[in-house]
Amino acid sequence: MKIIPAIDIIDGKCVRLSKGDYTTKKIYNENPVEVAKAFENSGIQFLHLVDLDGAKSRHIVNQKVLEDIARSTSLHIDFGGGLKTEKDIQTAFDSGAQQITLGSIAVQDPGFGFRMIEQYGPEKIILGADCENRKIKTSGWLEESDQDVIDFILGYQEKGIRNVICTDIAKDGMLEGPSAGLYSEILSKTSVRLIASGGIANITDVYKMKDIGCAGTIIGKAIYEGKISLQQLQNCIENA
Repeated sequence: MKIIPAIDIIDGKCVRLSKGDYTTKKIYNENPVEVAKAFENSGIQFLHLVDLDGAKSRHIVNQKVLEDIARSTSLHIDFGGGLKTEKDIQTAFDSGAQQITLGSIAVQDPGFGFRMIEQYGPEKIILGADCENRKIKTSGWLEESDQDVIDFILGYQEKGIRNVICTDIAKDGMLEGPSAGLYSEILSKTSVRLIASGGIANITDVYKMKDIGCAGTIIGKAIYEGKISLQQLQNCIENA
């Protein structure tokens, strides 16, 4: 299972939110490159980088942060937030992302999402399936759709998607444990590689996601709040 720390960016700074609420913003580091280098120095190979300004503005905003991290580390970066056009997606790849996460636009314009899978290939595109009470939410989690999360994933699976990040918004940033039941259901009803996101509170939660069959887990606030140490993550990687 891939260990994937998250760096969320607002105004070029490393922040975390609670349940996606921008008013709960907490700045953890003003230098995201410094954070990324610390991850890499601990043996971590993957990074989930989210442009929260982009998600709200509906176009890529913090591409310089992506460029700086890609230039300064060898981390495999998946990038999301504000990717609404093919130009935005190409900018992300040109700036150093190895994968991009399609979120809101995948819900609002499925035809576009399907075309991007066909154009770039299923290994380059990750489907962002962010939900609350099983309903997919969009636009920085400010808008709710009427789509059930599993139906949404299955629709994209039919078009070739292989990698899915699912965030249970009610759990995100709360340090109360992940939605193991939801993830188990997704794994039983789909054949995607599921990356769990939201609610990871301790190293036991990380191993639990591995045990239920997740292909990866994204860890954010638990690292920044000292609930999980980089040494623990390094041990987890080495044990794997």
